[in-house]
Amino acid sequence: MTDPLLWLDGDPTDGRRARPYEPEVPPVRPPSAVPPPPAPTRRRGHFASAVAGGLVSAVLVGGGAFAFGVLDDEPGTAAAPNTPALVGAKQEGDVAAIYAAARDSVVSISTGSGSGTGFVTDASGTIVTNAHVVGSASTVQVQFADDETLTGRVTGVDRSSDLAVVKVSAGRPLKALSLADSTAVRTGQLAVAIGSPFGLSQTTTAGIVSGTGRHIQAPDGFQIDSVIQTDAPINPGNSGGPLLDAKGRVIGVNSQIASQSGGSVGIGFAVPSNTVRDVIPRLERGETIKRAYLGVSTSGGAGGVTVASVSSGGPAASAGLRVGDVIRSVAGERVQDADDVAAAIQDRRPGESVEVAITRGGADQTVQVQLGTRP
Repeated sequence: MTDPLLWLDGDPTDGRRARPYEPEVPPVRPPSAVPPPPAPTRRRGHFASAVAGGLVSAVLVGGGAFAFGVLDDEPGTAAAPNTPALVGAKQEGDVAAIYAAARDSVVSISTGSGSGTGFVTDASGTIVTNAHVVGSASTVQVQFADDETLTGRVTGVDRSSDLAVVKVSAGRPLKALSLADSTAVRTGQLAVAIGSPFGLSQTTTAGIVSGTGRHIQAPDGFQIDSVIQTDAPINPGNSGGPLLDAKGRVIGVNSQIASQSGGSVGIGFAVPSNTVRDVIPRLERGETIKRAYLGVSTSGGAGGVTVASVSSGGPAASAGLRVGDVIRSVAGERVQDADDVAAAIQDRRPGESVEVAITRGGADQTVQVQLGTRP
C-alpha cells in the first residue's frame, strides 16, 4: 500500500490529509536552553524510494508550475538584498556550522490551534512559511531562537503553492536566509532541515536530496511542481521551515511527508526555492495570484491523455470537451500525462485561448478553449 501524503502540521495519528493539527505538546518551546547543534559529521543518507507516479494526482488540471523569478547575477546564489552570506557554513557539509549560521533566521510559528516553522527572508521582518500553517489566521505568534516572541501579521497567502508571508516588527535588522537556485539542486547532495517538529523548536536533521521534479498536492487540490524530495527526517511541526544546502542556502520549504504513521519514514517534500522567489514578492505587493485553469482531470494513455472528468461550468466544459476525449496536444505541445497538460498552460494567463487537439470516436479535431482562473 502506498504511503499517503500528509501535511506536516496534521495529526500524526491520522492518515487523512490536511486535518487540523491538535498538538500533542505545546506549540512553543519549553523553557530550556537552545538545543546544542548536531554533531559536526555529515550524515550519509540513503536514497529513499522514488515516489510512485500515481501517489498524487491533481483533481483538476491547472497551470501547476510557477514561473521562476529573475535570478541574481551570481548563479545559484540569489541572496536577498543586503543579506550577508552565511559565513559559518562556508565549510560545506558541516551540519553543525550550517545550523549555527542559520538558526537565528528560523522561527517557530503558533496560530493557537497548531504550530509550524518559518524563516526570515529579509532584514525588515519578512517571514516565509506554509499556507497550511497559518490557515485562516490573520495574526500568529513568532518565536525566535533566543526565545523572543513577537506577533506577526499574515500579509499574503497562496494556497496553490502552499506559501504564506508573515510580517514582524522586531525593532532591529533581522538575519535573513538566502535562496538558492532550485533548478541547480542535484540528487544526492546534502540537505539540512531546521524546524519545530512536535513543538521542539530549533530541531536540526540532515540527509540528502533523494529526488527532484516531484509533484505534491497543494491545499487547494491543485498540483505543486518541481518539488524536492529528501530523506532528512521531517515531522509534524516542520512545515514552513527551510531545507538548506551545504552552503546554508534555502533550496525548499518543507511541506509534506509520505507516511502511514504520521511520522518520518524518510520521504519528505519541499516546495522549491524558485517558487518562493516567484510567489513571495507578489504576495508582499498585495497581489492575488491568478493561474490559468483548464478544468479537466486526465489519465495517461497511448497517443495522449484521456479526459476522466470535466468540471461543470469550467473552461473545458464550455468549449465542449467530454469525458473519453483523448487530448493529443495543448497549445501546440504534445501531451502524454497530466503533468504535460499542466505544463502546457503554466505560462498562460486566465482569459487566453488555447487550441486543444483531441481524438473523439476515432476522429481528430481541434477545440478552442478560453482558459479560466483557478477556483
